Amino acid sequence: MAITYHAGRRIQATPAEYKVHSFTSTGSSTFQVTSGSGDVEYLVVAGGGGGGGSLETIGGGGGGAGGFRTATGFGVTAQAYTITVGTGGAGGVSQAVGSDGDDSVFDTITSTGGGGGGSYTPAGGSTGGSGGGGAGTGSLLGGNGNTPSTTPSQGNDGGDNTDGSNHNQGGAGGGGAGAVGGDYLGGSTNDGGTGGTGAVSSISGTSVTYAGGAGGGAGASLSDGTGGAGGTGGGAGGDGDATGTDGTDGTDGLGGGGGGAGASRYVYNSRTGGDGGDGIVIVRYKTDSGITATGGTITTIDDVWQEIGT
Repeated sequence: MAITYHAGRRIQATPAEYKVHSFTSTGSSTFQVTSGSGDVEYLVVAGGGGGGGSLETIGGGGGGAGGFRTATGFGVTAQAYTITVGTGGAGGVSQAVGSDGDDSVFDTITSTGGGGGGSYTPAGGSTGGSGGGGAGTGSLLGGNGNTPSTTPSQGNDGGDNTDGSNHNQGGAGGGGAGAVGGDYLGGSTNDGGTGGTGAVSSISGTSVTYAGGAGGGAGASLSDGTGGAGGTGGGAGGDGDATGTDGTDGTDGLGGGGGGAGASRYVYNSRTGGDGGDGIVIVRYKTDSGITATGGTITTIDDVWQEIGT
């Protein structure tokens, strides 16, 4: 067995081969173990929450990312296991809060859909795998993430708007799997808060960042505002300008939140928040584990970097 070092770690250089089952179509399907038994790894990412809508000078909050859960050592035997891929929530129209994303499921493991972004209603962000950001009006808080609670945590809180006034404000960012959403900064800016960062997994054979929160929509007054950037997979918030702009959709297959809608300057106008991105479920196992299974899109990969100690 060849030994080398990679990023300061002692590494087995001989590849380990895996079968990878990827489920990306929303709704229910089946991971069927046709023979054998053993341990599998999983990644379960729920649908992201939709961004909040805007009304007049008030920006919508960014949608929270879908819950992110991953682990090794999940024992399977020859039977069927339920898979559900959650759909992203719809963006809020006008002053409506964004809809929550749908849950994703692998057997007993459930990742909760992201919370919708807040709106002018007034409403704070909704709770979920990661919480939606508070809207750009009043003192509206982001929704709680990791709801219901899992260990490790499946997500983070949405950002807050604690400015206290009720005009010309940007919405806060939605929470992501890696960090809380950015607060509305207030002061001289109408810019929306940034979405929380996502979390990285290499279960597919490639390093991918999932479950980023969405940016909050910008407010608008005498000066225009810029929508907050989304975390990876999360949509950007809409800009605040003469007529306002819609929030950007989250990316399907990554479970990011939908961006909050941007506000309009001195025009009775409304814009729509972005839709949350659909989730994903991935299951993998070593080809020499004795497991034979069907379901999803199946690929074979070599995972070269196997850490064996320092």
